[in-house]
Amino acid sequence: MSDNIILKAEDLDGYLTEGDKENIARMHAFYDEATVCFRNLAAGESKPSLVKSETDKIITLYESMGKFMQEITVNEPHLHVYSFETPSIQHGEVSRLIAKLRDMRTGHDEFVYYIQRAFELLFNLAWGGAKQNHKNHLVVKTPVTVPVQNYAVHKIPDVDSLIEDTVMCVMLRGALLPSMILSKEIQEYSSTGAVTPFALFRIKRDDAKMKDDMEYVLDLNMSYFDLESLDGKNLVFADPMNATGGSLVTIVKYLLSRGVRPKSIKALNVIAALQGSLQIVRSIEDIDVYTLWMDPILNNAAYILPGLGDAGDRLNGEDGEYPRNMIQLVADYGSNLASLYRAQVREIERTVLAG
Repeated sequence: MSDNIILKAEDLDGYLTEGDKENIARMHAFYDEATVCFRNLAAGESKPSLVKSETDKIITLYESMGKFMQEITVNEPHLHVYSFETPSIQHGEVSRLIAKLRDMRTGHDEFVYYIQRAFELLFNLAWGGAKQNHKNHLVVKTPVTVPVQNYAVHKIPDVDSLIEDTVMCVMLRGALLPSMILSKEIQEYSSTGAVTPFALFRIKRDDAKMKDDMEYVLDLNMSYFDLESLDGKNLVFADPMNATGGSLVTIVKYLLSRGVRPKSIKALNVIAALQGSLQIVRSIEDIDVYTLWMDPILNNAAYILPGLGDAGDRLNGEDGEYPRNMIQLVADYGSNLASLYRAQVREIERTVLAG
């Protein structure tokens, strides 16, 4: 008997509405126009007048795509995009952050830094605006001792009731460090400093296949979770990228089939494709999806365009011949990250060793 749970692209068919499909097709038409400009720009980099005209066209097309995505998502109560739901004064910070993550010149350490910043912003999008009339107080002992020991008081949103019973559900590899980052944010905002449990899922998609015949394979032998500990809990999936949504749908559908009934489900992504975001909210009832940035389309290989490459490799480095397990990945983060997230590392080790 196989211990792999496989979801095929055809299993996702039927969730997207005809309106969704028309919107996705229209977005592809926009991007096809942009692709022509990309080719012209790359071929004419030595011609200033051509660079200027093609750049202007690209800017106009991206503005059109952004407005269209906003028109689509405004009618989706469970789909939250940072730049569509926050004051415009904050958009420049996020746009610059995403630009740094996309840039092929951004090295590993800098990439990790910007991923950390991204999930801090995503935490605020998902939880920080809650209960604005209720605050928790942090009383902090400072290093200043003259004339007496000094203390400072800081107010933070009271989100205890929202973050309690949260379990970080890790879709392996690229999602490991983001899950640790978000767990740390939850710990810092909790009035008790509670550390979230972790559920670790080994899932991958078959990259030998194209978007239309893609398969998502959940390896239960290499996953570490307890079904009872997930029931009635707030399940949170933190992943840098959401392309098709297939991996998350595979895991959630499996958990539901085994009788798990979550209190809530949240998915937090730094960059998500329009199609993948719609796929998740159509496939899973009452899930809330939060994304820092929405990209317009997927290519035939199911990669996000314009995207940022393989987020897992950029966070963790490439595995090479021998894939690393969870503990090896944590070790490879180095002492600085392991120390910063030491409570999360202990919890992950406990989860793996208990399994």
